[in-house]
Amino acid sequence: MKKFKWTMILSIIMLLISCGNGGEKPAAGGEAPAGGEAKKEIKIGVALYKFDDTFISSVKDAINEISDEKSKETGEKITINAVDGQGQQATQNDQVDTFITQGYDVIAVNMVDRTAASVIIQKAQAAGIPVVFFNREPVAEDMAKWDQLYYVGAKAEESGTIQGEVAADYFKANPDADKNKDGKIQYVILEGEPGHQDALLRTEYSIKALEAAGFQVDKLASDTALWQRANGQEKMAAWISAFGDKIELVLANNDDMALGAIEALKAAGYLSDGKFIPVIGVDATAPAKDSLKAGLLYGTVLNDARGQGKGIFDIAYALAKKENPAEKVQGITDGKYLWIPYQKVTKENVDKF
Repeated sequence: MKKFKWTMILSIIMLLISCGNGGEKPAAGGEAPAGGEAKKEIKIGVALYKFDDTFISSVKDAINEISDEKSKETGEKITINAVDGQGQQATQNDQVDTFITQGYDVIAVNMVDRTAASVIIQKAQAAGIPVVFFNREPVAEDMAKWDQLYYVGAKAEESGTIQGEVAADYFKANPDADKNKDGKIQYVILEGEPGHQDALLRTEYSIKALEAAGFQVDKLASDTALWQRANGQEKMAAWISAFGDKIELVLANNDDMALGAIEALKAAGYLSDGKFIPVIGVDATAPAKDSLKAGLLYGTVLNDARGQGKGIFDIAYALAKKENPAEKVQGITDGKYLWIPYQKVTKENVDKF
């Protein structure tokens, strides 16, 4: 009898516990009580070609900052997982595989090799996960393969044109910069990497802009420095040894290489005591802006890292919410491209940036 009574008491206690939960009850229609339903976590994978690229690192930071702002605004949990491809396409492919396996909502990719995008597209399409490419534009044929592919970047020919215009402005204001008085600008140019569209177009259009401004040009040397400061310094040091005062202009496809060239010039006694050679880069990174203010770098072209980061996040966020980015993000063209404009940056206006 005692055993029966204790069994009954335990049963009543268990029944009360199962019906309890603080007195809350599901809302009518099977809805959770007000404030009780957790918002779905949004997971965005970001595959970068290389972490130690100054500009790409700035884009990554911008994506994280804007994600934090959105999370505070909406109360949603937004996970940004950025991974380093270390300049290896095979590594990046594996990282994308991991994002797919872990069920990320959207994948943003800064390709190591823009011509290899089709592999990533096929995998993402099979998993139904949209992709936002950025900074390194896949070929048009790849971008046309699926309606859930987007691209955020800037038009490289525009940056080259602005770079050439900055150089033209210098030589118009300083006719004595034509040291040998031959009516031509003797220049050297540091290029990003072989076959890279930005390197090719920046190189081509910077010279076209100089010629369009009425200048004749004479290329003394060009070489790839793989976007890296140390490589730019090494190449520039060799050119100083080979050409010395014959060099009248230094162009670089990005600021890191330009800053490397400046280090080589300083070591050789240039950029002081009247021995000035204009060095012009692209990106307007923080170190480049400091160099501009110091009177070392002559000019650069703003590649808007925050603007690109915001565009990448805004498109990815809309896709994660199953919304049409073209309806949510201003400036998208052809249904899938978001172009962020470049801007000229010199010592006179650098404080605006």
